[in-house]
Amino acid sequence: MRSTTAAIDVAGLVKTFGSHRALDGIDLCVPAGGVVAVLGPNGAGKTTLVRVLSTLLRADEGQVRVLGVDVARDPTTVRSLIAVTGQHASVDEALTGRENLTVFARLLGLSRSATRVRAAELLEEFSLTDAAHRPVRTYSGGMRRRLDIAASLIARPPLVFLDEPTTGLDPRTRQEMWETVRALTAHGTTVLLTTQYLEEADQLASRICVVDRGRIVADDTPDGLKRSLGGLTLELAVRRRTDGPRMCSLLADVADGDVITAPDGRRLTAPVRDLSLLHTVQVRAGAAGVELDEIGIRRPTLDEVFFHLTGPSGTERAVSA
Repeated sequence: MRSTTAAIDVAGLVKTFGSHRALDGIDLCVPAGGVVAVLGPNGAGKTTLVRVLSTLLRADEGQVRVLGVDVARDPTTVRSLIAVTGQHASVDEALTGRENLTVFARLLGLSRSATRVRAAELLEEFSLTDAAHRPVRTYSGGMRRRLDIAASLIARPPLVFLDEPTTGLDPRTRQEMWETVRALTAHGTTVLLTTQYLEEADQLASRICVVDRGRIVADDTPDGLKRSLGGLTLELAVRRRTDGPRMCSLLADVADGDVITAPDGRRLTAPVRDLSLLHTVQVRAGAAGVELDEIGIRRPTLDEVFFHLTGPSGTERAVSA
């Protein structure tokens, strides 16, 4: 095995369900600190991986260590070191926010006085103090998710698994959850995040692992993944639709591939080799009397990298993974 100081250290991990190989030889080493995002199509193996790492499933093959502890040999110790927040909030809707935290804290063995202090700290940290005495059934979706995460942090675990924590949340609430995750890492907590939102991974993660058909098909920083796809895309918009065909001809002379014109006839995109072509295109457009409303060059997006690695249709599985 590799370093036992890693937050997560996995070698040759295999998990099968009947004839379906949900995890097919996973190797993964996650250093302590920061956010690692695990991306993949539906059924790719993301949730199965989290369940094995968090002792909820036993691996069929391979070695798995979490914070230096062998998951198969000592799952009890692993459970004392981690927190897991699943896709659905596990709080009791009939209880208040404070009562939920109190129940979890007492189950974890905290004294009454320590429970009161810790509950107050978490309610304040997650902006739930004003709602502390309200039943959870009156909370918004985002508030429930924040309370769920707060409950998982009562024992201050050094490693937190967040399995699609923002699924079903509106954009504003999702932004609030992102701030919560950033706050966790600011306190030194390591976060392994599974998500289907590529923007979420791009915003939060210092490293992204892409899983497809039970295997890790890419593992790099967000910028590294984008660079791996290569190429640049020039995008522009002409002011007058009638200038579209002329601009298309001008771009064809310098582009590194086909020029694509949007249905509105004004927006054009083309692959290019380097940034210097931006000035060249502007000069040629001006000389031809073509007025531009917008022009720019961008690198590949994480969406484009994802589709390149996993295919456009994703990996739906008969067995949930």
